[in-house]
Formats: sequence, C-alpha cells, structure tokens
Amino acid sequence: MILGRVVGEVVCTVKFRKYEGQKLLQVQPLDLDRRPQGLPMTAIDLVDAGPGDEVLVCQEGQSAVDAVGLGENPVDAVILGVVDAVQFAPPRGGDPWTSA
Repeated sequence: MILGRVVGEVVCTVKFRKYEGQKLLQVQPLDLDRRPQGLPMTAIDLVDAGPGDEVLVCQEGQSAVDAVGLGENPVDAVILGVVDAVQFAPPRGGDPWTSA
C-alpha cells in the first residue's frame, strides 16, 4: 500500500463494461514526509475521495482485484481509504518489524 494525494479525475467516454459506474482518479504517490514521489497513477476510487484528499492506495495485484469485487478483471490500483492522520510508532527492541 502507498500514501498518495488525489490530483485529478479521469473522464472516460467508453470504459471496459465491468468498470462502468466506477470513478477513476489520478493519484500522486507521496513519501512519508508527504512530498511527491514518482509519477501519478490512475486508481479506481472505492471511498468517494476527491481532489486534494490524501488516500491509501492498494497496488498489490490480486488484492486490488479482490477489493473491487468484480471478478477476475484487470486492476492495477485501488483507493481503499482517505487518510486523516499518520503517526509513527517508536521502534521496539527485538521486534524485526519496527527495529531499524
């Protein structure tokens, strides 16, 4: 999952039939200091995000496909949440997930 900011909407006159009615947004990936990182991507919006919102984007292949719930159809990125705040936990000794 990545942190991103919605920077625009994608308008399609014709979509793959399974995606009709789905909102597509342009998302700029952000680093943990909320600075732009890399190129914007198009993602299916499942949470009614809007321009300027910071969002959580799933880019995990099958996880993105499962989140949309439309069967085995090609999906690269899905917006799963609008971010209200980010907090970092201090590293704990002996924990391989949080130790540096």
